[in-house]
Amino acid sequence: MRPMIPVVRLDHNRDLPLPAYETEDSAGMDLRAAVPEDQPVVLKPGARAAIPTGLSFALPKGFEGQVRPRSGLALKSGISQANTPGTIDADYRGEVHVILINLGEEDFTVRRGDRIGQLIVAPVVQASWVEVDRLDETVRGTGGFGSTGGR
Repeated sequence: MRPMIPVVRLDHNRDLPLPAYETEDSAGMDLRAAVPEDQPVVLKPGARAAIPTGLSFALPKGFEGQVRPRSGLALKSGISQANTPGTIDADYRGEVHVILINLGEEDFTVRRGDRIGQLIVAPVVQASWVEVDRLDETVRGTGGFGSTGGR
């Protein structure tokens, strides 16, 4: 069963589609750029910008929104997110933005309606800490980066 998510379209989103799953088994819904038609955002190589979606929503308690990069943008143009995945908490009510970064070698233009990220709605588990004197032993132990072998 899909949770119902109340959403508010801000004035600069009125003509854009709501986020949607593009295929039956898609994990993420595409988020679109709500930049003005006559004011596209040009990202120079190495630059980043918070791109508005024109959407505010109320995720149900116990869920989060994960905003992830789109693989096609990353492969074709070197466009990713500066904070991937971005997290939208269930108690956030402001406009959602996607922080894009240009890791490519050429300018990239974000135009109105461009698909700029994916929104994944996922359950959240909140943990509690319990202070102990010692942790249980494992085969890996304290081995850090690269300690499990492989490439």
